[in-house]
Amino acid sequence: MSETAPPAQAARPPAPPLPMGDVNANPRDIGFWALIAEDLRTHDSDWLAQGFWALFWHRFGNWRMGVRPKLLRAPFTVIYRIMFKMCEWVCGIKLSYNVPVGRRLRIDHFGGIIIGARSIGSDVIIRQNTTIGIADPSDRNAKPVICDGVQIGAGAVVVGDITIGEGAVIGANAVVTKDVPAGAVVGGIPARIIRMKAAG
Repeated sequence: MSETAPPAQAARPPAPPLPMGDVNANPRDIGFWALIAEDLRTHDSDWLAQGFWALFWHRFGNWRMGVRPKLLRAPFTVIYRIMFKMCEWVCGIKLSYNVPVGRRLRIDHFGGIIIGARSIGSDVIIRQNTTIGIADPSDRNAKPVICDGVQIGAGAVVVGDITIGEGAVIGANAVVTKDVPAGAVVGGIPARIIRMKAAG
């Protein structure tokens, strides 16, 4: 008696292309220096906060893309590239300018933080030793979308072409490879829903 082979799992289509980084992707509803001041307040007005400086150079990297023509932008690009690398070395935070970031992102503590998202909303908290990025090198566009109000615990791994819904909470050391609905609290390896936050 022949055994029936299990049905093949449908392959997920490749993720759409990531933002090119050829435009200023800073929030449009606030000026550059007002945005920087808001970021500083978000980091408790601590000029020495590593998260603030990583975010400052991210904002600067976007601002320079509005400088035209390209020749005038060149010195700002040199400054950005040097300071981006310094943030990796000194702050332990990697946040490239071509990751669109909303307002009031807080990068709590420092060290071991790789933020390779497709986009990050406003009022998000990311804690130390967090990795956000691809799950498989064969699809480098497959990066997460982090919606508004998400909290990501220390040591969490959030990877793949997934969406973390508004107001979700990712527990410490969780490994998230699937979509998380809005308002969910998830934890574990692999992450599962522990509970849903009360509405309102």
